[in-house]
Amino acid sequence: MTAAPLPAPDVTDRSFWAADRVAEALVPTLASADAERGAPWPQTLASHYARFFRDGDRTVYEAHVAARHARLTRATLAALLDPRTDRVDEVVDGVLLLCEQSTWCWAAHDDTWSRFGRVTPTVTEPYLDLGAGEVAAQLAWIDHLLGPALDERAPGVRWRIRQETQTRVLRPFTERRDWWWLGVDHPIMNWSPWIQGNVLAANLALEEDPDRRQAVTALVADGIAAYWASLPADGGVDEGYHYWWQGAARALEAQDLLGSAGIEPEPATLDRIRATVAFPHSMHLGGDWYVNVADGAARPLSTWPWNVVHAWARRVGDDDAARHAAAYRGQPGGLFDERASLPRAVRMLSDAAWAQALAAAPPLVGRAHFPSTGITVARSAPGSARGLAVSVKGGHNGENHNHVDVGSVIVALDGVPVVIDAGKPTYRAGTFGPDRYDLWVVRGDWHNVPQVRGVEQAPGERFGARDLEVADGGTDHGSWRARLDLAGAYRVDRLEHWWREAALEPAGETLTVEDSWTFSGAGAPTSADGSTAWHWLLAGDVALDPGRAVVRFTPDGGPTPARALALTWDAGAADAEVEVRELDDPELTAVWGGHLTRLRLTARTETPSGTFRVTMRPIGSGPQEVA
Repeated sequence: MTAAPLPAPDVTDRSFWAADRVAEALVPTLASADAERGAPWPQTLASHYARFFRDGDRTVYEAHVAARHARLTRATLAALLDPRTDRVDEVVDGVLLLCEQSTWCWAAHDDTWSRFGRVTPTVTEPYLDLGAGEVAAQLAWIDHLLGPALDERAPGVRWRIRQETQTRVLRPFTERRDWWWLGVDHPIMNWSPWIQGNVLAANLALEEDPDRRQAVTALVADGIAAYWASLPADGGVDEGYHYWWQGAARALEAQDLLGSAGIEPEPATLDRIRATVAFPHSMHLGGDWYVNVADGAARPLSTWPWNVVHAWARRVGDDDAARHAAAYRGQPGGLFDERASLPRAVRMLSDAAWAQALAAAPPLVGRAHFPSTGITVARSAPGSARGLAVSVKGGHNGENHNHVDVGSVIVALDGVPVVIDAGKPTYRAGTFGPDRYDLWVVRGDWHNVPQVRGVEQAPGERFGARDLEVADGGTDHGSWRARLDLAGAYRVDRLEHWWREAALEPAGETLTVEDSWTFSGAGAPTSADGSTAWHWLLAGDVALDPGRAVVRFTPDGGPTPARALALTWDAGAADAEVEVRELDDPELTAVWGGHLTRLRLTARTETPSGTFRVTMRPIGSGPQEVA
């Protein structure tokens, strides 16, 4: 079999795989692989798969899938370090388990129920989703990396890999071109580069017909170009930071594979790449905290494949993006994350420039603005996590993975968010169905936006912000202001304008959020209209006094932070109450702990026009202490 053009050395390159650098990086992986070898493999059971269709649970099945992938990744890396027979046998066992698995598709994506009324996979109709692409890519990389060892120890296993990948992935990709994630009757989003990049890896490594290999490569090249063209010129990503890694980063990885096949990006594509490479560091609040609009965690994994950002940032000349990526080079466990896919782990290990990169301090840029998505970020002390960092969200309520959050404000104090977006919940059957907007974590009343006369913001693309303006005085260190009209996000009669202005004064570490509104027609609204209220979702512990709330957040039970954030308002204009929400979703508790608190400020009177202001500033130790 001919060598596949995948960008990493195979097992026969002992100068690489036996090198001290690689062996040292893989010490924890090797220990885990040796400890679990011989133990039963994680099993994906029919009862686990069927749960999605029966009770909506998708995590049990997907957890077993992820555990199987992770073990096979560890086994493969151990065999690359030392391809002795017991380690190769472990890889063969894992590979054959995947080949015997009834489906590579995740239950949450399969159409077996909608088309056939079945809660078990329909093996004659394989569905090409994220899960199927991930299996195909993992098998392709194993075939590339360990091919000679597999041929010697288990003749036939590479034939099986090819048979299953052709049946489940490569032929469905070419024979069925109505996949919605290709942009057929659906906007292109992160599934497109994620799946197509994995299809490309399988095609390059496993397709033996040169004409078919060339045809699939051309299809993927067109698909990745279409994804880049779908991104805004300013580099914004409406799905937010979390899905940047499973969208734009996947496209960057696919672009690398296309490069290995001799296809380089067009100038227009390179412009989009240059813009989007700046997105991750622009969303950085401090430490391991990021702006988390849409379905994203405010405290995401630190072990994403930062080598991809580093390589492309250097290629397009973005020093800040390269520096931000290099900030992860010196973190424990930062070389790669074995929870990620085998391709990402191997490509990180074989990236010579990344291996030589020196750890750097993140740039912590002072200002970032993405007009296409209406996301703007500012900090009071550029280059430092000290002080306030604030994000304002414009856009609309029909974005990918969106929450109902037009005008929402996130505020971090000394690098840690305290006025927050709760973020991504654990996905279940209803998360992307008609009941999505009943989920509290998605609803507008659990974001930092007004409730206008008893009415929450409405979901849908036509409900969005108007006239977003950002002014920073031409300097990262001066005053900053973001102003937008929220009226279009509400179904409220006679509402003409609802201006929200967030103003940051760096010298005093002060943020003011002012809402000003006008209704048409004379007279005040009737009581039947309901009350106007301002919601602020807060992390940590909250002490409430007349006209003031003090928030102190201690993540992970660590040391008490030196400073707290005080929110103040006119106590005569609004009644204040707090509601503590106990958290039981593991994805939320992992970020915020056991509870969140919603501060509700209810207007005492309803007027056709008016203004209400909330001011935020730190209190505690430090030069900016406020009594």
